[in-house]
Amino acid sequence: MDLEALRAYCFTLPAVTEGMPFGEEVLVFKVANKIFSLADTVVFASVNLKCDPGRAVNLRERYPAIVPGYHMNKVHWNTLMMDGSLPDKLILELACHSYDLIVRALSKKQKADYGLGDPAA
Repeated sequence: MDLEALRAYCFTLPAVTEGMPFGEEVLVFKVANKIFSLADTVVFASVNLKCDPGRAVNLRERYPAIVPGYHMNKVHWNTLMMDGSLPDKLILELACHSYDLIVRALSKKQKADYGLGDPAA
């Protein structure tokens, strides 16, 4: 997995924006102005993704390359080390999971404002 592949995947998700609010070394992906992914741009050594707390612990136990979120709330965020040991499919699935957690937490109005599904659902 490289940064361009992650970037391309993130832009397949509705209402995603990117920016570098923390400097040129960190690429941030947001949905509805809320961060769901932070990626190292220098060597793409890691990416931080939000995760369900129970699943986060399970992933950390199963994969040595998944650790508590660097500079993030360690209950809700994981850092995935881009050392080649994690399957690309898993990385993309976890990026989608992170995105979904953010979208699910949005109000009906926010979802409607960003065109994220039926606000009545």
